[in-house]
Amino acid sequence: MSLLIAGSIATDHLMSFPGKFADSLVVDQLDKISVSFLVEDLEVRRGGCAANISFGLGNLGLRPVLVGAVGEDFADYRAWLERHNVDCDSVHVSETKHTARFVCTNDASMAQIASFYAGAMSESREIELKPIVDRVGEPDYVLIGPDDPEGMLRHTDECRQRGYRFVADPSQQLAFGEGPLIRQLIEGAAILVSNEYEASLITQKTGWSREEVLDRVGIWVVTLGEKGVRIEQKGAEEIFVPAVPDVVAVEPTGVGDAFRAGFLAATTWGLDLTRAAQLGCLLAVHVVEQVGTQEYALTREAFLTRLEKTYGPEARADVEPHLVTLRV
Repeated sequence: MSLLIAGSIATDHLMSFPGKFADSLVVDQLDKISVSFLVEDLEVRRGGCAANISFGLGNLGLRPVLVGAVGEDFADYRAWLERHNVDCDSVHVSETKHTARFVCTNDASMAQIASFYAGAMSESREIELKPIVDRVGEPDYVLIGPDDPEGMLRHTDECRQRGYRFVADPSQQLAFGEGPLIRQLIEGAAILVSNEYEASLITQKTGWSREEVLDRVGIWVVTLGEKGVRIEQKGAEEIFVPAVPDVVAVEPTGVGDAFRAGFLAATTWGLDLTRAAQLGCLLAVHVVEQVGTQEYALTREAFLTRLEKTYGPEARADVEPHLVTLRV
């Protein structure tokens, strides 16, 4: 069995603005907006949702299969991911385009203004999943994250046709995607993951009520930032998991990707939904407490100690047997 993680692979250019964007925005003049912000620093980091999730899974001891499209400038990034236990043999390399770029500025309140250059990502629509499955075996899940919309649709349709369980994670694509696209990306998902704002976009753009979404997916995981996580299933009691406390937030980019990695790892190990959300929240903390989406390093005892302190000794007992590859 395997995990296929499909989605964006990119380089992140992260900047910090010491003020607040809101102080420079005039609400009734947004249609004429022309502003610039003098930033204090620039960090160039590895990123992309699929790569970030794969990095997190690799750090937890799994070997995810990364599925996406990159440029010929991917060589160093590939070596980095492979050193962190990510299978990159099914990554498509474009002959003409650069690897995607994410350019993001955060202000003092952790608000973000970002742009994304797709580049080689547009060629992900050329990737078929079956040859990958033939190589690595039947997948536990195929996570379909934000990517070229045609590529996302192709992967989603193939999962439905071939019976692969899939995780719908449309994320950033919800902002510009219209109802027909979003409905196709969600229908039949074993797991749907979104944050609270994206959950509102899903119901607004699809025209489906919350109950109608739950008629179409197995599990709906909604991250609530510092409030924690809500998990919903049709006919089941809602599960709420609080976030990890005492977090010193530095930079939020990639936090959701880390949560997804922890959640999916625990689910693959056979742990229940509560444990999966707890592990996701804990891994997410390792991203938000520093700059960069793949700059954290896990040590077994420190990770388990923080898990136990936050969620109790039973959580530690359930997770500990699965972390044998983490360094002490």
